[in-house]
Amino acid sequence: MRWVRRVEAAWRFLQRPRVLDTTLVVLLVTGGLLAAGTALAQGHAEIAAGAAHFTVSALPLLLRRARPVAVVAAVTVLDVVGLLGGVIRANNLPVLIALYSLGRHSTGRTAVVVAMAASAGYNVAMLPLTPRAAASPAWLATTFAFLVFMGLGQLVRVRAELRERGRREAAEAAVRAERRRIARELHDVVAHHLSVINALVGGARATLPPGHDVTREALSSAEGTARQALTEMRQLLHVLRADGGEGDGAATGVGTDRLPALIEEARTAGLPATLSVRGPAVALPTAVDHAVYRIVQEALTNTRKHAAGARAGVVLTYRPEEVEVEVVDDGVPQHADRHPGRHPAAPPGFGLGGMAERVALCGGELQTGPRPEGGFRVRARIPLEKT
Repeated sequence: MRWVRRVEAAWRFLQRPRVLDTTLVVLLVTGGLLAAGTALAQGHAEIAAGAAHFTVSALPLLLRRARPVAVVAAVTVLDVVGLLGGVIRANNLPVLIALYSLGRHSTGRTAVVVAMAASAGYNVAMLPLTPRAAASPAWLATTFAFLVFMGLGQLVRVRAELRERGRREAAEAAVRAERRRIARELHDVVAHHLSVINALVGGARATLPPGHDVTREALSSAEGTARQALTEMRQLLHVLRADGGEGDGAATGVGTDRLPALIEEARTAGLPATLSVRGPAVALPTAVDHAVYRIVQEALTNTRKHAAGARAGVVLTYRPEEVEVEVVDDGVPQHADRHPGRHPAAPPGFGLGGMAERVALCGGELQTGPRPEGGFRVRARIPLEKT
């Protein structure tokens, strides 16, 4: 395997632009010198002169990436001089390589103008060598050949730019997805715990006996601080989520196995909640497992925020083809207009939107809304891949 690695290393080395250009020129020059030497040895001075001219024309190709227009001009001038001097009778390979490099490393308009100018120079220089009857076809053939090689370079350049743009957009999308994931995790974790703190502090303040004004004022201040922290967190989330996009979101160590602890935490915070599991439990994919936990967490948080004194029930159902989680409450929202089960119009947040994003990423569907009998329901169904 060592020789394979050496071949791969050598291939990567040869693919470097400077090395590739130098190698190309060395091969062309070597071929031209060998041809010139062979022709001289056989007494063909005219062929030797043409081979020498080929060798000199190949030298400017060393700069074909950095100075494509100048290289085309230099090779064209050398070939025009050779045509007028009778050293060569047709365009050389170096000019075709130079035209390809022109299209590869120049903009479209510049490449077309330079290619047409070079074609005109060649056609004018070849007039003495071309019979009058064949002049027009020769002009067309030369122009067509020049535009074809320049066009090949343009095609390669456009394809390379599209690949680079795709890589850049993929990297930007990954950054946006990570920002969204951070925003979603920040909302799910911090908002949940701050709402728990707020509920516990509010409960403690409400149960204080008379005569504890200092303690009551401190607890009230703590409630205000928690609400302010939630507001500032929402402003931060607006910044994090401003770019849009989405990613699959890596799990952070939470899943359905922690739902009992989450239910117990909700009870501690003053929300009577129950958990019911139906069907034989199965191992869920990480993204699905994570999404189920976060959906339940957010639904319970919304119940505490919007329906004080309500009771909540969580039902987790395993089926062969899907997993379903449903969170319902029976509360009347705070500041409601006395219509049972109707949640008030709250300032726009990220709770339900985050749920929908999670479920959509897993290929499922989410249903949210008030129940006819009162309260609110959140139901998510997520398909499971069959193995």
